Amino acid sequence: MNDISLRTNEITSEDLDNYGDMVLRLSYSYMKNIHDSEDILQDVLIQLIKNKSNFKDEEHKKSWIICVTRNLCINKLKSSWFKHRQPLIEFPYYDNYKETNSDVFEAVMKLPVKYREVIHLFYYEDYTTAKIASIIEKKESTVRSLLHRARNILKKTLNGGYDFE
Repeated sequence: MNDISLRTNEITSEDLDNYGDMVLRLSYSYMKNIHDSEDILQDVLIQLIKNKSNFKDEEHKKSWIICVTRNLCINKLKSSWFKHRQPLIEFPYYDNYKETNSDVFEAVMKLPVKYREVIHLFYYEDYTTAKIASIIEKKESTVRSLLHRARNILKKTLNGGYDFE
């Protein structure tokens, strides 16, 4: 039994090294809180352990992890408990994912979820609009439209100081 749990821990450790930061960044873009993002990361890793043998290759695994992260975040945001809780106080010195004095980061975090998610997947995870469309289950033209609208909002918010194209 120790041998099985040891192998499971090694696999989880490897997956945490490979995908942990990506899951935290993506979940943070939804949750806006590092503590909730860490909870999502744990839930994603549990799902990964349960579905370990269901992947064709690493790209399939990465897409699956992004979809699971997205779905867990959306479910948590919709939950009755989450809507009625008091938000945790952020500790900026603890939050490694927030760039200090970053106008862009702050502007992106103020966007509605539908814009934040496409911005994150496009700019941080380097996915194409076609791949984003399959992940969020929308048409590619919808993804391009969401990206365009998000960029326009960011340009207005940031007074045209950055080029997002």
